[in-house]
Amino acid sequence: MSVRIETLVRRAPGAAEKVLLRGVSLDVPDGGFVALVGPSGAGKTTLLRSIAGLDAPESGHVIIDGRAVEGLAPRERNVGFVFQNYALFRHMTVAKNISFGLDVLPRRKRPSKNDIAARVTELLTLIQLPDLSQAYPERLSGGQRQRVALARALATGPRLLLLDEPFGALDPVVRRTVRAWIRSLHDQLGLTTILVTHDQEEALDVADRVVVMQDGQIVQDADPQTLEQEPATPFVMEFLGESLRFEGQVSAGRFVPNQMNVEAFSVAGLVDGPATAMIRPHEACLENTGADTTVHRIGARYGMARLSVDLGTRMVEILRPETEAATLPAAGVSLVIKEARLFRDGKLAWAGGLAEDRPAHDMAAQI
Repeated sequence: MSVRIETLVRRAPGAAEKVLLRGVSLDVPDGGFVALVGPSGAGKTTLLRSIAGLDAPESGHVIIDGRAVEGLAPRERNVGFVFQNYALFRHMTVAKNISFGLDVLPRRKRPSKNDIAARVTELLTLIQLPDLSQAYPERLSGGQRQRVALARALATGPRLLLLDEPFGALDPVVRRTVRAWIRSLHDQLGLTTILVTHDQEEALDVADRVVVMQDGQIVQDADPQTLEQEPATPFVMEFLGESLRFEGQVSAGRFVPNQMNVEAFSVAGLVDGPATAMIRPHEACLENTGADTTVHRIGARYGMARLSVDLGTRMVEILRPETEAATLPAAGVSLVIKEARLFRDGKLAWAGGLAEDRPAHDMAAQI
């Protein structure tokens, strides 16, 4: 089931000056798994609710499988929706929670009791909770409640699944397990899935495409690899992971940082002028240059050492392999940028690796 959003605009009820969606357009192909990410207030949940029919846009179009659905009630859109708090009925058993969407269908559309019972049994097996049909929500763990909420959303056979922060209440271990299971379920059932999350790592792990939103607009829509290598704006770079920023100047094909004890590097094809270089902590290394700097090890994870480098007027933290960190001197190093993205006027202007054009004595001394 494909979804196309065309220039959707929505304002906050009773606050005409507060725009929640600013002409948002988005295409999700049949079978796609798209994650919407961004800070609180970016418009992610508003967009999801507009697709579901829970919030009416001021203008624009929501088109599902080629059909404009603005005038259709939520139950007529054949969409499954899982809320952040699961919204299970506490007075109903797991089985009755799952069957709720089928039980309230108009009589002419409602399956028989035997068919509903069979559907519930099928879904309990699918969510790997076959023995909990008569349990009540209060007896379930957070992960189990999440699975029941998902089964209820799938009971009517929707081909479009909308997930609004479905893992937010889960502990990290359960969260990783459940999100991998949902991705598997998406592939198994051939669903089209749109996930809203604040967790950029989660989005990058599970989705085919990640849509980054800010202030009611889509800033970038791309696959995880493109977002990492070519973020459209500094905001995208910073939102999707830890980053370091260096102001500087492009001169004669090289970026020269304003920060002392950070080496210049080649940026072929970029015209002279001010620019901002941004890197990930693992995209820099250290060189023995006799600079007035100090290095301290402050932690480790996954075979990488976290190092605090005092550059003289600024402290930065970088990640280097444990084997490399063990040989580092405690002082007298410069920061060498190995990969970078340069921004001008708030937009990506250049992205690439460090050209091998450094002076021979520098490269020979590189650690």
